[in-house]
Amino acid sequence: MENRERLGSRLGFIMLSAGCAIGCGNVWKFPWMCGQNGGGSFMLLYIICLLVLGLPAMVMELSVGRAAQTSPLYMYGKLSGKKKWNILGIICLIGNFSIMAFYTVVSGWMLYYFIKFLTGQNQNFGFEQMIQNPALNVFYLFMTVLIAFVILSFHLQKGLERITKYMMSALIVLMLVLAVHSMTLKGAGQGLSFYMIPDFSKINGSVIVGAMNQAFFTLSVGMGGMAIFGSYIDKDRSLMGESVHIIVLDTLVAVIAGIIIFPACFTYGLEVQAGPSLLFDTMATVFNNMAGGRWWGTLFFLFMVFAALSTVLGVCENLLAMVREYTGWSRPKGCIACGTAIFLAALTTALGYSVFHFQPFAKGTAWLDFWDFIVSNNVLPLGSLMLAIFCCYKIGWGWDRFLMEANEGKGLKVKKWMRPVFQYVVPLVIVFIYIYGMFTFHWK
Repeated sequence: MENRERLGSRLGFIMLSAGCAIGCGNVWKFPWMCGQNGGGSFMLLYIICLLVLGLPAMVMELSVGRAAQTSPLYMYGKLSGKKKWNILGIICLIGNFSIMAFYTVVSGWMLYYFIKFLTGQNQNFGFEQMIQNPALNVFYLFMTVLIAFVILSFHLQKGLERITKYMMSALIVLMLVLAVHSMTLKGAGQGLSFYMIPDFSKINGSVIVGAMNQAFFTLSVGMGGMAIFGSYIDKDRSLMGESVHIIVLDTLVAVIAGIIIFPACFTYGLEVQAGPSLLFDTMATVFNNMAGGRWWGTLFFLFMVFAALSTVLGVCENLLAMVREYTGWSRPKGCIACGTAIFLAALTTALGYSVFHFQPFAKGTAWLDFWDFIVSNNVLPLGSLMLAIFCCYKIGWGWDRFLMEANEGKGLKVKKWMRPVFQYVVPLVIVFIYIYGMFTFHWK
């Protein structure tokens, strides 16, 4: 493979890293998780998990990537000098592949709804009807994968970095326009009260587990997503400061997604606990009953498409980097191989509601739930746990070398008093919540 590519600017790095974090986790999964877990109480726990667990994990992952200057497949073995740590790279590969096995399908759903509203065909379709149509699901899956890997086939700066800058800028503008509009709805007060004011009686173990898993899911930490972008940047900025910028931008999008959705739900008397269909059927109903709803719906689902594609591009770049590192292939050749593999794996999800019936857990679950379980409940928390052990203990990279890398450059630093948080709080909390989550998971 040719010499390691570089991002052209700090803005490009922040936009690209935030774009990988911002996606369906913020604007699809976060609102329905919030709706099902008590609104403001879930929001409070989610923010706590971001600060206590997500921020340290992101600093560690960016540090590993920047120090190693290689893909997640080899970076842990390279830094520790111990090949056994390469198992963490394999876990990263499995995690990235698994998330794309359902994320590309969900992104295709966003694209389908956008086109329906854009063309004025937004009155006679629904979520259940869509997911049970095999040809429709396969077509929009194919379009999503094709768009992503055509962009990735170009040089890093000319393809991924340039497109992400434009897309993220457009996403933020669309998001603010939609949020201002939602604030004018008559149910805005009720919706915001549900969303922003914690109800402590609704906090239980399951809500805490959900908040932790969502924090790791939305930040894409624990499976090398941030590490690969760390490997593309120089050492002029410290990584605590860069992590804070990424998390603030990511959290802003998640919070504003709820500001867009919950006032609309309370205005039109719709169920906030609708689950995965909240974004689709609920918001489509809102727009279909609103003056100028076709165009508001078009803007909303365009925003969703941009959010979803930003993550698809980020994760696929990570997969592509690992495959190219292993094979030595060029970008175009690697794109064809990765795109084909992801498309074939994602067929399970695309056809999981019509052809490939599979109920892995409780009644009503499908392939999407299986892939999401692998990623959200296992790879992300366990990957973050191993990352903390790797960076904080001598059996891996070690605290001193991690600290030196994280603090190199201008900006916020990891302070000495933070060491117990990184070394003890993060791994212990992850272990406790992970075990609790496994015991309380709705297996059947």
